[in-house]
Amino acid sequence: MDPHLLRTYVTVARLASFSEAARELGYTQSAVSQHIAALEQDLGAPLLTRRPVAPTPAGERLLEHAGPLLLRLDAARADVVRMAAAPEHGLTLATTPTALTARAVAALPAAGVTLRVLPREEIPAEVATGTAGLGLVDGLAAPSDPLRLPDVAPLTTHGVEEEPVRVLLPAAHPLAHRPGLRLGDLADARWLDAPDAGLPLAQLRAANGGHGFRPALRYDGTDVRTLTTLAAAGHGLTLLPDSAADVPGTVAVPLTHPRLVHRTELVYAGSPRGAAATLAEALGAPA
Repeated sequence: MDPHLLRTYVTVARLASFSEAARELGYTQSAVSQHIAALEQDLGAPLLTRRPVAPTPAGERLLEHAGPLLLRLDAARADVVRMAAAPEHGLTLATTPTALTARAVAALPAAGVTLRVLPREEIPAEVATGTAGLGLVDGLAAPSDPLRLPDVAPLTTHGVEEEPVRVLLPAAHPLAHRPGLRLGDLADARWLDAPDAGLPLAQLRAANGGHGFRPALRYDGTDVRTLTTLAAAGHGLTLLPDSAADVPGTVAVPLTHPRLVHRTELVYAGSPRGAAATLAEALGAPA
């Protein structure tokens, strides 16, 4: 399939409009219609209904393939350009809020750094396509186990740090004075669902056999201070790495079972150069 036609199709399906897709892509509406017709002819199946504009069953199936295919093409282009181009003077680092540890901050170059705080699942794609030179991702893992990251392109990961995890409780919570807590005993508690600021409830659920941990409140931001303020006010529990759990008005109780750590990994494509290589080396990545 011609990737230009595929990109046009994905855009039309996303916007549900031929005219809006033409505006976004910089084509005429006639050209967009010709792209869709050519793709439908190539595949031998109608992909879109016209009124309203919506994917057909065959079109829905194509959309499932299109995202990974186009991402892989973008990653391949970025990889070749990265090898051929001169090293950039600056550095764009994509990170989650809790992956930016004190060690990582201390290792940042003195100037020329752009930090992009993103959801975990977006960071590998940002690195693969060259939008970010390096990525820092984090999550729950058994000690020394690597994180499970989406397979978007040939990427290298390097473990940067592992920390104990703690359950953040309001100071007046009945469990606040326990020496330790078992994750299974908290499955029916009130939890904060903050996938982009703390450790996602899906990871806690997976560690507990796939059940429990229903959210009492969802927070869609990336600010850890907002998350901990909500926890201190009693809106729900959250799990944080040890270094982020010293919060006024709360008690951080160690998680004793199962054996889990907060793991941070550096993600990069190819061989980092320039400022990216300097930071990667400072964080212990092999040259």
